[in-house]
Amino acid sequence: MRIIRGSHRGRHIQVPAGFQARPTTDIAKEALFNTLENTIDFAEMHILDLFAGTGSIGFEFLSRGCKTVDSVEINKKYAEFIRKTAEELFPEQMKVYSVDAFEFLKKRSLAYHIIFADPPYDLPQIASLPDALFSNPSLNPDCDIIIEHSAATDFSAHRKFIKIKKYGKVHFSFFLNSAE
Repeated sequence: MRIIRGSHRGRHIQVPAGFQARPTTDIAKEALFNTLENTIDFAEMHILDLFAGTGSIGFEFLSRGCKTVDSVEINKKYAEFIRKTAEELFPEQMKVYSVDAFEFLKKRSLAYHIIFADPPYDLPQIASLPDALFSNPSLNPDCDIIIEHSAATDFSAHRKFIKIKKYGKVHFSFFLNSAE
């Protein structure tokens, strides 16, 4: 896994053997961040990375100048890897929560500028993820939400859906809280 751009550009992060997480491909990650860079100023942004896996997306946001990233990863081994890597690369800027993402959404303030979610593609409740996010009353009214998924999932009928970007087998659906 590598950080593509920013303060840690080109930095390779060795993921321990035995990780089963499916990191976002470099091609898809680079395309996603190219899209975001054309519309967003990363400085001062607070990001939530749900289903963080290896932490790759959160590290990319921080390398590009975001203020903070909160990473949520239920697997304790993966969460500890993210925590240790964050301490080395971005001390004080990343918090890691080893909890269920849906429980986190129910109990926490969601005053983030961007929420990125990369749930397992076969997660049974993946279709309910947008509503779990939008039902939190503390969700920032201008929050951009990006959900990574496979072709098997279609969010286009959701009332806050804006667009989809496809990069090979990786799909990113974009939502905006203020959209109706």
